[in-house]
Amino acid sequence: MRTLRFGIVGCGLMGREFASAVARWCHMLDLDVRPELVALCDANPSIFEWYRANFPSVRLVTDDYRKLLASPEVEAVYCAVPHNLHAEIYVAAIEAGKHLLGEKPFGIDRAANAKILEAIRAHPKVFVRCSSEFPFFPGVQRIVKAALDGRFGTILEVEAGLHHCSDMDPRKPLNWKRVVKFNGEYGCMGDLGMHTLHVPLRLGWLPRDVRAILSKIVTERPDGKGGMAPCETWDNAILFGNAIDPRNGRTFPMTVTAKRISPGDANTWYLNVRGTRASMEFSSRYPKSLRTLDYAPGGAQAWSEEDVNYDAPFKTITGGIFEFGFGDSILQMWAAFCVELVHGPGSVPFGCVTPEETAAQHALFTAALESQKTNSVVCLE
Repeated sequence: MRTLRFGIVGCGLMGREFASAVARWCHMLDLDVRPELVALCDANPSIFEWYRANFPSVRLVTDDYRKLLASPEVEAVYCAVPHNLHAEIYVAAIEAGKHLLGEKPFGIDRAANAKILEAIRAHPKVFVRCSSEFPFFPGVQRIVKAALDGRFGTILEVEAGLHHCSDMDPRKPLNWKRVVKFNGEYGCMGDLGMHTLHVPLRLGWLPRDVRAILSKIVTERPDGKGGMAPCETWDNAILFGNAIDPRNGRTFPMTVTAKRISPGDANTWYLNVRGTRASMEFSSRYPKSLRTLDYAPGGAQAWSEEDVNYDAPFKTITGGIFEFGFGDSILQMWAAFCVELVHGPGSVPFGCVTPEETAAQHALFTAALESQKTNSVVCLE
């Protein structure tokens, strides 16, 4: 069993999700690699208490990421920090020879993303990926397989999105995601968009152009000091464009949405693919359900709904009759990262977001900002 010694930089919500996945590694079967949590870095010292209580393997705790990266105990790093720190810390981790799983959008803007990719090219022995867990749901994996098998025929349309309503309440205090300096101009696209693009980009559905409609809905929020502060970033984004199917070179319309203010959506990820021979729809609102329409010329057109078994890319102890959830998707994503790190590209059935895919994301979002500014369709080619 190969043990990978990890450090976390940014020990908040997603840092704890990773740590919980480490604690649940016995849930996985037939793997010859496991992660071990050995180091923590965060600017808030109170956050370490939970980790200390649950992870006796932690040997280094610091508020300076440089100390964590300098530790010979640390082989790999999970980094979950505000977007403005991505380029600085990701590049430092790569240059220190630490394997890296970083959070999206992998740089506050396209220039920052380019710096990260330049560091990756200069250090080819360092394994680097970006986080995106929703595509590991079994229903999504069925859609991926159908696309790879050519089951859809000629693709007519693709819709992908991530919607939540955590910002519906205008009384919610301002945080860093509402400030351009920390979150970046992309707004909700940088925060949510990589989740929506992971599967389309993996399948080679590359946007050629984009028409973006971006919305700032809540213009100010409580500043935590008794006053109000402006909300500078986009709340919702709807991107329309033409994508290319690499199987036949034909174009089709693709809609990508990222919304922080979506009534009734706690946290809903969806993917809909419609083709001339088959169509499929999945939503995390109904995590066991996969809707499918198979069509033969002259035949009936009828949607069927199937309860999908717990059939994830990596085998676990969970029986097939049980439901797959967010914690399971996190565990599967980390299994993909660890296995591919140890065994190399092509060793996993479905992998984490690649650096090249993050660059494609940045090209799209940069064009989307221009589209919103000029009220026009912007070409990416």
